[in-house]
Amino acid sequence: MNKTLLTAALMTLGAAHAQTPAATDPYLWLEDVTGDKALAWVRERNAETEAVLKAQPGFDALRAELLEGLNARDRIPRFTRMGDHIYNLWTDAKNKRGLWRRTTLAEYAKPDPVWEPVLDLDALGAAEKESWVFNGAACLAPEYKRCLLQLSRGGADATVAREFDTQAKAFVKDGFTLPEAKQQLDWQDENHVLVGTDFGPGSLTDSGYARIVKLWKRGTPLTAAKTLFEGDKKDTYVFASAQGVGKDQTVIVQRALDFYRFDRYLVKGDKLVKLALPADAQFQRWDQRLLVELRSDWKEGGTTHKAGSLLVGSWPDFLAGKATWRTLFTPTATRSLAGFTTTQHHVVLNVSDNVASKLEEWDFSGKGAPQRREVKAPFPGNLSVASLRDPDLAQDSLADRYLVNYADFLTPDTLYLAQAGSDERLRLKSRQTWFDSTGMRVEQQFATSKDGTKVPYFVIYPKGATNNGKNPTLLYGYGGFDVSMTPRYSASWGRGWLQRGGVLVMSNIRGGGEFGPSWHKSAIRENKQRSYDDFIAIAEDLIKKGITTPKQLGIMGGSNGGLLMGAVTVQRPDLFNAVVCQVPLLDMQRYHKLLAGASWMAEYGNPDVPGDWAFISKYSPYQNVKAGVKMPRMLINTSTRDDRVHPGHARKMAARMIEQGHAPLYWENIEGGHGGAADNEQRAVWQAIEYAYLWMQLGGQGAQR
Repeated sequence: MNKTLLTAALMTLGAAHAQTPAATDPYLWLEDVTGDKALAWVRERNAETEAVLKAQPGFDALRAELLEGLNARDRIPRFTRMGDHIYNLWTDAKNKRGLWRRTTLAEYAKPDPVWEPVLDLDALGAAEKESWVFNGAACLAPEYKRCLLQLSRGGADATVAREFDTQAKAFVKDGFTLPEAKQQLDWQDENHVLVGTDFGPGSLTDSGYARIVKLWKRGTPLTAAKTLFEGDKKDTYVFASAQGVGKDQTVIVQRALDFYRFDRYLVKGDKLVKLALPADAQFQRWDQRLLVELRSDWKEGGTTHKAGSLLVGSWPDFLAGKATWRTLFTPTATRSLAGFTTTQHHVVLNVSDNVASKLEEWDFSGKGAPQRREVKAPFPGNLSVASLRDPDLAQDSLADRYLVNYADFLTPDTLYLAQAGSDERLRLKSRQTWFDSTGMRVEQQFATSKDGTKVPYFVIYPKGATNNGKNPTLLYGYGGFDVSMTPRYSASWGRGWLQRGGVLVMSNIRGGGEFGPSWHKSAIRENKQRSYDDFIAIAEDLIKKGITTPKQLGIMGGSNGGLLMGAVTVQRPDLFNAVVCQVPLLDMQRYHKLLAGASWMAEYGNPDVPGDWAFISKYSPYQNVKAGVKMPRMLINTSTRDDRVHPGHARKMAARMIEQGHAPLYWENIEGGHGGAADNEQRAVWQAIEYAYLWMQLGGQGAQR
């Protein structure tokens, strides 16, 4: 379709929209993900956007520079321990989709370790003529010979499952195999698999996930699998997992009532025993103990345990209904639990203190009460911890060892091997500096939101920047689903933005998890607008303090953050001159009917309920964008293969804005899933398009440097 015909078609659709009820959507045809008409529209938009942004001075050099960082050999290989080996999926210029490989921890600690290839994803894809992306492996302890690999076409959430032999380095003939679906699998033993998948009509929830979980015996058809539990279509999903082996094994079935609340059942023979836990609590069995992390206050045994606390009790006593609880962490106004891990004798807490990490250990090795100590670790910045213990091994030399990773906005990641009970750490790996941070600085500041709440944000200044009101500034935000935006080192941010003279701002708005469950819950459902008020307050604060101006202020966010971008742009278009809206939710009247959208109603509400639509309708970008309003020229980007947030959100918003005369730029990657890109080459193009757009909109010669 040529531009003249497209404009005429959009004008016709626009007139139809104006004359029909609000419930009628003239752009529903764009929800047909792979329809010929919809894809023709996508290709035309892509061509228009690429003609503008790939023509920006220095685009090819910027893309190459970003790809160099993404493919860097000094990246720290993240791994999963399985017995005597550690496994890693490695991507680089040669291994675009990844090489699944293994080595030992002792070898890993060497400057240039030798890795043993296990599965070449690029070779597999070429042989099978499929765009395979590795999506994880569930391997059977303690030998870790048999694995259930999940392979995704183009990066989608839906996967194909196949049994793989890590010794033979081959798929198992006549092994466990499942066709493409959004599915979850775990081993009960070598001949039985716990499986939740698409079992046929009526077997999925409204969110598109498994509603039924079964026990599948080797050598039998899936249709003969034994049903363990069957949930309701209104549930989010049902899944089962096993912990331990043999007589010490426990199998738990979890029924997700919504995104945050679960019913949990212990499988005992042919019976299911419901666990007496708060629906929104998270739990972890730790040998003969149970750890419980609370999202809400819990009144139990005459005591009220505060939301955000971590409790420990006896697993046998809990099953007998007589557990007593010890509190390992209680939140404060500025301190929350960012996570925890366990070794054989220790619980290691990752505590967020004003969005900076601190570590604490609880030692349970003695006969008396457990002892708490603070761990000396780098500060301020972001720490992450992961246990190395394998509880299924009879003898484990790593039983009380754990990994610690540190990074901040200007400090590359360093991975340490820690010994519980000691502050001594062995440096395993460090990244090199991928941009010149000389003269750069980081400040934490606070803005006052509409209701008086103090909202923190980080400002990362490039070399020589002052608050002179002349800085191209990129403000990033998310604000949802209890997800925290913490300091991180990014070669892409550094190379694409900071070293080219841009100021970077990371917001910590409500809806996230930076200050625990209360910070998240204060901005969901009818209070979702608080996330947008917080973000707007930070933007106004940046302008007030002379860091930037509306003409030089750009914003970026993806998924729920894409909804944030749409909402604040529609509400305050005067504040921004660039908006990067990534894989977004935007049509909040239909989000629950598209792909996994129904699973998020605990966060946003149900648009079909009049009372919920009353507050959703006030911020839903697709319903609130208007003609005749001066808007920044947005860049809306998504992926055809995103099967989590439907690409129809982005498509329809762009079409409506074009109809209204706002001229957004739109770009859709054909592969990539919800992450937007299936490999680093695609990711480099995606990022280069974004930075070229930002520099075009916000001024300066950043893309040419």
